[in-house]
Amino acid sequence: MKLSLFGVAGIPPGKHNVKDPRLDQAHRLVEAKKKVYAQVDVTGEEDAATADALVVSASSRLDAILRDLEFVETRLERNPPEPERTALEKIKASLETEQLASAAALAPAEAAAVGLNVLLTLKPVVVATAAELAAFDEFLVRVLAETGYCCYLTVGGPENRAWLIRKGMTAPEAAGVIHTDLQKGFIRAEVIGFEDFLAAGGETQAKRANKLRLETKTYVVQDFDLVNFRFTK
Repeated sequence: MKLSLFGVAGIPPGKHNVKDPRLDQAHRLVEAKKKVYAQVDVTGEEDAATADALVVSASSRLDAILRDLEFVETRLERNPPEPERTALEKIKASLETEQLASAAALAPAEAAAVGLNVLLTLKPVVVATAAELAAFDEFLVRVLAETGYCCYLTVGGPENRAWLIRKGMTAPEAAGVIHTDLQKGFIRAEVIGFEDFLAAGGETQAKRANKLRLETKTYVVQDFDLVNFRFTK
């Protein structure tokens, strides 16, 4: 995931850990040599057009809206064809009331005509407070939740690790985040829900309590599921 800081200073670019306390809980319950947080790529404002989501402050949110409004007005002056014109008119109405472009509720054809990377506020935008920016890696937990991402866990042995995925990914797709071979040879996923894991007091205890489920390739991985993939080599 690529995250652009728009009008936000003081956060160094590069990879940042998503310090979700649920991984800390899992690490206390399952012995492993190390703990590995999920990571996101944090970039500056110059990469906003190619980012998956934006983080803004309360003041820079308006700056992003005004930048989009300027683009929309310029584009409309050039008399674009349908359905782009209709889409831009809807977006302009949202921006003029200080709403994000994403609030325009575009039809699929309209969204395709405009293009997701043309306007900044068609992307997911998360407004950060000063306190959240001061604890940025912890704030990233909220960023993921509000921009269409989540994590699942693999635990035990070499590492307890959180893997970043898009919400809605099936078990084979999630396995592919670890390695494409796991996706190609996917047989099934052994899954323990995170709340069941906590309630039981660990992975072994959850298995003894019959909380482990066998899921097929249609299963949609849920946030912080504990997953072990079975696959053919």
